[in-house]
Amino acid sequence: MNIFSLNRKQIKAKPLSSILNIFLFATGVAIISFLFLTTEKIENQLNNNVAGIDLVVGAKGSPLQLILAGIYHIDHPTGNIQYKEALELTKNPLIKQAVPLALGDSYRGFRIVGTDQTFPELYHGQLKEGMLWKTDFEANIGSKVAEKTGLKIGDSFTGVHGFIEEAGHAHDEHEYIVTGIFEETGTVLDQLILTNIASVWKIHEHHHEHHDDEHMESEGAHVAEAEGAHDHHHDDEHVDAHEHGHDYAHHSDDNKEITLLLVKYTNPMGAITLPRLVNSSTNMQAASPALEINRLYSLMGVGVHTIRLIAGFIIIISAFSIFISLLNSLKERKYELALIRSMGGSRNKLFSLVVMEGIIIAFIGYLLGLALSRLGMLLVSYYTETNYHYSLQQWFNINDFYFLFVSLIIGLLSALIPAIKAMRTDISKTLSE
Repeated sequence: MNIFSLNRKQIKAKPLSSILNIFLFATGVAIISFLFLTTEKIENQLNNNVAGIDLVVGAKGSPLQLILAGIYHIDHPTGNIQYKEALELTKNPLIKQAVPLALGDSYRGFRIVGTDQTFPELYHGQLKEGMLWKTDFEANIGSKVAEKTGLKIGDSFTGVHGFIEEAGHAHDEHEYIVTGIFEETGTVLDQLILTNIASVWKIHEHHHEHHDDEHMESEGAHVAEAEGAHDHHHDDEHVDAHEHGHDYAHHSDDNKEITLLLVKYTNPMGAITLPRLVNSSTNMQAASPALEINRLYSLMGVGVHTIRLIAGFIIIISAFSIFISLLNSLKERKYELALIRSMGGSRNKLFSLVVMEGIIIAFIGYLLGLALSRLGMLLVSYYTETNYHYSLQQWFNINDFYFLFVSLIIGLLSALIPAIKAMRTDISKTLSE
């Protein structure tokens, strides 16, 4: 007597009921498994990219936006800060290391970051080939940049203003030369293009000069069209606009700007003193990555917890559905079970037969749920890879073994009462009917 064969025939005998039970169970497993996969992967990405940075200093605005732009490079920065003021802050004895960043341009969706050569050290970046940049417009690229763009050592490229290639102004007047490619680190370094800050300044000086030239031509044409006394008035406006413009070309070195500073403390006292000092006595803003990421976790946690409760409720409904299905099937199968007993089948055989049916339904639901969760991860990972260059794809998780164990237990429990009733089948009474 083959229990598995009997169970297979019984499941096929009621396809609609079996499919409903399997689908309900698979839905609950898929949601919970998907949530565990995504939250774990996101948390790993967030923690890996912090790289021991204690504080991010930038323009005033949203602290979380400052963290997302300065550390994870998935948001626009809050603005620029004066380089001179940032340098003054780095003299504070509570600051062990301060890494400047100048953002604003990109190449094919990958950010160009003006910084110094200590930035790759934050992520333990090692060059796979080439050498670190030494002069202006030399650039090092991350492994993902090299993979997606096809750039190699010695290749040249031009950036665009902003982070959307179609919408940004192309800086065709200056080309970057790739001098080094980093090994894969699994951090944000993989998706960045690094150069020195002077390169970023020079590009934007040229950009603003070009903008001012166009403005002068436009203003001159407007003046030429005006009559009499209005000529003098418009000339004065033009001179004033030119002299007081915001372009880099007319700035001294003291007025140069950067986007933010990544700060490491000398000792824990920095966490108590520096943020308050920066926020209260400077034109800059200090944001703590640990504080902001914990706040982000708490915001995410409410939604994740709610969805997990919904998934758990679906699994409970599925367990009841399996239980009711097996209980109802006993009425139709009582003659079959009595015949099995009369042919020498033991009570334990009947018990095992019904229990295995519940476990098999739960196991199939678990496998289907696992497949659906991986499909969901594939779609989400494609979206994050396309839009933010972060891959969330993950095929294996230690929690999968716990889900399997729990699924089999649920299948066992849902079939337990019907199995006991089957074991107690009265052979003579049933056959006499």
